[in-house]
Amino acid sequence: MRLGVLGGTFDPIHAGHIAAAAAAERALALGRVLLVPSRLPPHRPESARVSPRHRLAMAALAAAEHPNWSASDIELDRDGPSYTFDTLSGLVAGGHDRSQIFFIIGADAFAEIATWSRYPAVLDLAHFAVVARPGITLDSLEKRVPDLADRMTTPDALKPQAPSLKAREKTRVILIEATTPDVSATEIRRRVHDGESIAGLVPDSVAAYIARHRLYVGTNLPPSPEASA
Repeated sequence: MRLGVLGGTFDPIHAGHIAAAAAAERALALGRVLLVPSRLPPHRPESARVSPRHRLAMAALAAAEHPNWSASDIELDRDGPSYTFDTLSGLVAGGHDRSQIFFIIGADAFAEIATWSRYPAVLDLAHFAVVARPGITLDSLEKRVPDLADRMTTPDALKPQAPSLKAREKTRVILIEATTPDVSATEIRRRVHDGESIAGLVPDSVAAYIARHRLYVGTNLPPSPEASA
């Protein structure tokens, strides 16, 4: 079974995250999708506004709307920054074939892949399913990360009837064209803080959870850059 893995701060999980995961699920015939909240995002360790358990709960609510999705706490019990290398290594050690793991990531985040911990070794632990995002075209990625151009391919090359993935020398970077909404967790937090509607930006169940627990309200919301997805 093909496993999709979407990591992120999820502070909160929103329509952009969900659209990217759904696009990868359709394009790659994923049998299961894991939503993995970060305990400490390595690039912006101070960015999370609410606790990991609240973010896990919101991810679980979002996952419940999709039959083959679930939320995972695999990064919440580890000390220190939540590195993708460690998460994927854990999945492989747990019995998942790396040729059947697809790490879902937006094109904007993938453009910065060379700054990740244990790059380029992290790319050998799974295929990377790179979903188009507003402002970053898939065509531009070859110029942004030229060292990975030989790994880039399309979903058609990895359809079930294609040659066995195990026979490939390298895991692949799969470029997935999709229309995903330009949604920002920073903007969602601001809207909640200012008493504005977030309808359509997050699932209704997540909006209700935010309201019930009074997340992102009060005076604890200083301006900050967007947490990495």
